[in-house]
Amino acid sequence: MNEPVLIAPEGRLHEEGGLLAKRLRAPVLPPADTTVREGVLEIPGELALHHGGRLTGVRLAWRLVGPANAPVVCALGGISASRHTCFGDREHPGWWAEFAGPARPLDTHRYRVLSFDYLGGSGGSTGPRASEPFPSISTYDQAELLLRLLNHLGIVALRAIAGGSYGGMVALAFGERHPERAGRLIVLCAADRPYALATAWRSVQREIVRLTLESGRAADGLKLARALAMSTYRSGEELAARFGGPPAVEADRFVFPVERYLLARGRDYAARHRPESFLCLSESIDLHRVDASRIFIPTIAVAVREDQLVPVAEVRGMVARLGAGRFHEISSLYGHDAFLKESQQLRGVFAAALESN
Repeated sequence: MNEPVLIAPEGRLHEEGGLLAKRLRAPVLPPADTTVREGVLEIPGELALHHGGRLTGVRLAWRLVGPANAPVVCALGGISASRHTCFGDREHPGWWAEFAGPARPLDTHRYRVLSFDYLGGSGGSTGPRASEPFPSISTYDQAELLLRLLNHLGIVALRAIAGGSYGGMVALAFGERHPERAGRLIVLCAADRPYALATAWRSVQREIVRLTLESGRAADGLKLARALAMSTYRSGEELAARFGGPPAVEADRFVFPVERYLLARGRDYAARHRPESFLCLSESIDLHRVDASRIFIPTIAVAVREDQLVPVAEVRGMVARLGAGRFHEISSLYGHDAFLKESQQLRGVFAAALESN
């Protein structure tokens, strides 16, 4: 197993793109008293997976940010999240930079924030590659790897797991299987099972990627799938407010403002993620099933009224099945993406969960 390594705070500037690109990508430095540890856990032997597959030589890339000996909170995000929750660079400060950092809901002066790259994803952990079969991955498999990571780091129990979207699903799976290793769960925009309409949308996205993989245009397919996904992440009210203007004429056709936005987000995603990983983790969302009646860890579940993917009724129903569940509802124009954006609305939720005995 690889030993943890201490990451130098200076980082490296990207050299491409000129002076502006260097400034944008300059590292967002953690405070002097904040330690950043990062490493790769190598799991020996064969890993048996929940859906029957097997993997050998599994690697799990992880990151731990915060003062030594502080309580540990595991932060888990959507399928495009990584181990970099905060203290990235100015262009990509971290997928949860709104929530994790000094004086944020996950205050890195008070807590150590642990995160890892998902199994099957595009990061530093083991994932699929082109033309190589890769087994189906369950949220239980991600929970098993988190357990092994805690053992590797000598963390007896987490103060909490805070998970949004897919990360909330993983948190629930961990809470069911390993209740003694986490004090509580903060589950944002996630439930114990997928919503059928959301599965329908994701199924179409995956089919787009499969068809373009077969035709040798996988990046184009991933761009379109992500663009379609973005239209479900945000609320109709937000899109109407931001992109209600008239179309422009480009290359002899009309281009609508919302179209430009969605395709730009799709191109950005396709440049940073592998289509095979998208297929793997998107499928993992729709395979997700946990038994909420077997989860007795204190759990705060947050629903967003404008969330198209995880409606309020789905979260409320899950809370009724939990052994020690509490329901919290907010309204946000960001819809499903509120778990990434609404740090001020959710500050009290985090404080109540993390500071209670």
